[in-house]
Amino acid sequence: METTLNRIGLEEEAVLKLAEKLNKLLADYQLFYINTRGFHWNIKGDKFFELHLKFEELYTDLQLKNDEIAERILTLGFTPYHSYSDYLVNSDIKEAQNISDGKKAVEEILKAFGAILPLQKEILKFSADVLDEGTNGLMSSYIQQQEKLVWMYSAYLNK
Repeated sequence: METTLNRIGLEEEAVLKLAEKLNKLLADYQLFYINTRGFHWNIKGDKFFELHLKFEELYTDLQLKNDEIAERILTLGFTPYHSYSDYLVNSDIKEAQNISDGKKAVEEILKAFGAILPLQKEILKFSADVLDEGTNGLMSSYIQQQEKLVWMYSAYLNK
């Protein structure tokens, strides 16, 4: 049986699976981004200045990652999700509405990392297995950065 390669030399069947996983990840990131943006806008209380800034740093980073993931899907030869309805249907992260309490916002951020990190590790393993270094490199750098953020946000909650 002959293997068919796509335009960047990866097996087409494997790339389809990768694109599906990356679109799922994109949906998660979009909901994470929207939620974090809302936390930034609505935060109140004695930790306002500290958290307002941290949430801005996080949503700015998430926005960049949204773009990188979408561009990777395009590089693989597929179309990234680009409607909010697609994001809602495909994301494991749920909308967080009207959260102004810093502790609750940080708990939601940790839940989002709890959804994203296992998926990224799954994509990391699969992309390594199919020799997709581009996707693998993205996932590796995301995981390294986010594991540190999980530690830091957990420390904020004294966990």
